[in-house]
Order: sequence, then structure tokens, then C-alpha cells
Amino acid sequence: MKIKDNMANIVSIARIFVAFVAVWLMTLNKWTGFEIAFVLTIIAFAMDGLDGYIARKFNQSSEWGSVLDIMGDRIVEMTYWIAFACLGLIPMLYPIICVTRAFVTDSIRSVALSKGMTAFGEKTMQSSAIGKFICASRFMRISYAVAKVVAFALLIIVAGIGSLTDPLMHFSAGFITGLDVTAQILAFIAVLFCVVRGLPVVLESGKLFNEQKQD
Repeated sequence: MKIKDNMANIVSIARIFVAFVAVWLMTLNKWTGFEIAFVLTIIAFAMDGLDGYIARKFNQSSEWGSVLDIMGDRIVEMTYWIAFACLGLIPMLYPIICVTRAFVTDSIRSVALSKGMTAFGEKTMQSSAIGKFICASRFMRISYAVAKVVAFALLIIVAGIGSLTDPLMHFSAGFITGLDVTAQILAFIAVLFCVVRGLPVVLESGKLFNEQKQD
């Protein structure tokens, strides 16, 4: 395998380990660990856009790359949702919803992939205009990514403040409360995005199985 010809895929895989390190640092429950985790989280999500850029720039787009991209997204996203729930920062219902959505949509997409269709791009499985916009448009993908990374980053800061012996020595009570409320709202929006972006995949999946019956 030539590294230069697989840089996009390498970035897709590498971001998973960046997220793992970030979450591990959070488990140390130290302010410095949360600071580094904050930076690594930004890097992990920036790498999500970087792998796509490299794939387009150097013509490394492929069905395998599409699978790796989605796989990386799922692992990174679920790692954070589960970690935040375990740390008591969000309701356990959030990771349950996101994991369920991931299993449902990715199971359907695996059938689509067997028929030569992908989740995004020119061969997207979405046939309706609204389905393509919600699932495959760059606007929706970027909006969802921004909602997640901002929510995750703020939750890390909230957790970091909670690790301090006396948070009020460094931050005002109003700031801490406002930050926590903002983080919770953005986390809810991110979960809502997750569900909404999965609906077209489910609603348009009938054609895949109808074709199987005809075959």
C-alpha cells in the first residue's frame, strides 16, 4: 500500500485515535487534561474535513474511502457521546438514540453499497431532492459537524471547570451556568440533527428491498 495514494484513508483512521486520546485525557479529571482534550477534539473534527479535501484534491475518492469516512465518523461521535454520558454531563438517552440511529442507517447503507450506491457524492442512495439535501448536501453535513464539535468542546470545558477544586475562584457562577446551559442546548441540537439526517435514509430504503424482491 502506497501511503501517498491513501492519505485520505489514513487521516480518516488517524482521527479515531485522536478522539480516543482526548477521551482518555478527560477520564483523568484534571484541568490540564481537559485543556488538551479540548484541542484534540477540535483537531479530530477538523481531520474529518481534511480527509474529504485530500480525497477530492488528489483524486483518492473511492467506495472504500466512503466506508472509512462514515466508520470514522461513527466511532468518533459515539466515543464522545458515551464518554459524556458516563461523566454525567448529558442524559444516557443521547448516546442510546445516536447509537440506534447509526445501526439503522448504516445497515441500510450497507445494502445500498452492495448495489453500487454510496451515502454521499454522485452515487448517493438518496433519490429525492429533500433527501439529498438533508443527508448528502455539504451545508447539512457541515452544519451537523459544527453542532457536534461546538457541543463537545463546550461540554469538555464544563467538565474541566468541574474538575477544579474551587471553580468560583476562576469563573463566575453566572458564566459557569450559562456555559452549561449553552452546552446542553447544543448537545440537544446535535442529537436532533442526528435523528433528522437519518430519516431520509429510512424513508427511502424501500426501493432497495423492492429491487431485491424483483431480482
